[in-house]
Amino acid sequence: MKEKTIIQPATRSQASEIATLIMLAMNHDCCKNFAGEKHTLDDFHRMMTQLVEMDESLYSYRNTLTAVTREGDLMGICTAYDGKDFKKLRTSFIEAARQQLQQDFSDMAAETSAGEFYIDSLAVKSDYQGRGIASDLLRAVIKKHGDNQPIALLVDKGNPLAEKLYARMGFKTVDETSWGGHAMRHMQYFHNS
Repeated sequence: MKEKTIIQPATRSQASEIATLIMLAMNHDCCKNFAGEKHTLDDFHRMMTQLVEMDESLYSYRNTLTAVTREGDLMGICTAYDGKDFKKLRTSFIEAARQQLQQDFSDMAAETSAGEFYIDSLAVKSDYQGRGIASDLLRAVIKKHGDNQPIALLVDKGNPLAEKLYARMGFKTVDETSWGGHAMRHMQYFHNS
């Protein structure tokens, strides 16, 4: 029998582990692109950890649900927020990238907008994959926000397993786009769909 996954709000003290999982969700090619030629993935991780520690950031611990073991070990995360807040929350990322990485992402296209609750990052540590933890995290977000507005996410076309998971959970492709140089599908979950 599957052990029950404990889903709970993230804490600031989990910032480094959450940043690692957000980078896993982004994929390391995208992270390296963000870091630029003069900086390492460690530099990018340091910056992301600081962004997770903030109250007002796309990646804030306040926007993150965690899946933990009974002992409190972090297994996975889901970072999500209201699309109407995207531009305001992204300001801290743009500023941090400018200051710490000497990169300017102010012209980057928005991933979401008002009218949808956006799942930015969903990731499970490799030791815990294949146990339904990503599904548990998605169900928690749907239960908490699914009655209010569509829930949306981008899935890399090169990640058919993730796309299959989202489709199984009731997400449907509504558009095609690109992010971080990757072709993506914009998928949404509609309550009662």
